[in-house]
Amino acid sequence: MWLCRALAATFLAATLAGSATASPPLSIERLAGQSIMTGMSGRLPDAALLSRIRAGEVGGVILFSFNIGTPSVLTATIAELQAVAAAGGNPPLLIAIDQEGGPVRRLSAGPPDLSAAAMGRLGSAAKAGSEGDATGAYLKGLGINVDLAPVLDTTTRASGWLGDRTFSGNPHVTATLGARFLAGVQRGGGVAATAKHFPGLGTAQLSTDTHHVLISTSKATLDAELLPFERAIAAGVKLVMVSNAGYSAYDGSNVPAVLSRPIVDGLLREKLGFDGVVISDAMEAPGPSSRPAAPVTAIAAGVDVLLYTSETDSDVAYARIVAAAKDHTLPIGHLEASAARIEALKGWL
Repeated sequence: MWLCRALAATFLAATLAGSATASPPLSIERLAGQSIMTGMSGRLPDAALLSRIRAGEVGGVILFSFNIGTPSVLTATIAELQAVAAAGGNPPLLIAIDQEGGPVRRLSAGPPDLSAAAMGRLGSAAKAGSEGDATGAYLKGLGINVDLAPVLDTTTRASGWLGDRTFSGNPHVTATLGARFLAGVQRGGGVAATAKHFPGLGTAQLSTDTHHVLISTSKATLDAELLPFERAIAAGVKLVMVSNAGYSAYDGSNVPAVLSRPIVDGLLREKLGFDGVVISDAMEAPGPSSRPAAPVTAIAAGVDVLLYTSETDSDVAYARIVAAAKDHTLPIGHLEASAARIEALKGWL
């Protein structure tokens, strides 16, 4: 029954998505919705989430381990989410997951079989590429189209909190293996990789998930650790995730990078030339969440997709963005530029 439901929903999504491509320009509400990626409270979407998706208030969904049952149920659920988006005349959803390998692998039965650190110890670009190939193919088969990996931070401390999530303490090794892994994820099309956590968390002493982190590392060191991100951009990575740490060498205001125009628009877009989709790390983290205007500030800084793990928090952020666009606190051009980049990504997918 689940398989039949999945096939039917997939057909409906494809059919309606084709008709949605000819729809008129998006309203402020739907433009704002394209910038929202939300978590899901259970294994099946509730009525409220489905209503928001149909109304165009959500442009993406992130999946965690607690959202995942059997492969057939997961595939059917994703197909249902896509069908509901299409039925409302909306673009397809981004369906994202953290499938890094090692300690962060939401689909425990799926690849990559090696952690980033294990790939780094092997030092084989070919192996990193094959792990990426297998990961992309696996996710695509389930209907997941965004892998929030690889981690391209260069861990310079012997016992950094990122642990086995990083390839190496050498930015050249990280650049080579990370670029091959992400190229593998994206090789077959249909799954986009994400370079994270720009501009680098390798020198952070604490996790940004639990602490408000300010990195005082010198500009020379930070610049050297940009190499993996530069190589990822050259390899065609589709998304870059911006970190929630502050970087005094790059922005003297010490705001989290996700809220910093000098870092997102200046460093990532202008200096490094990235023209793809910029996604935030979890916006509920201590850095951005301490600022009520964070959703609007992040969009104004150049972030395209705001990632929220909570349905409630994502709904509040959506309302704030809509209100700011309507009262011109947030120029509509920011939302239109983000929507164009997101549309290009979804077209590639």
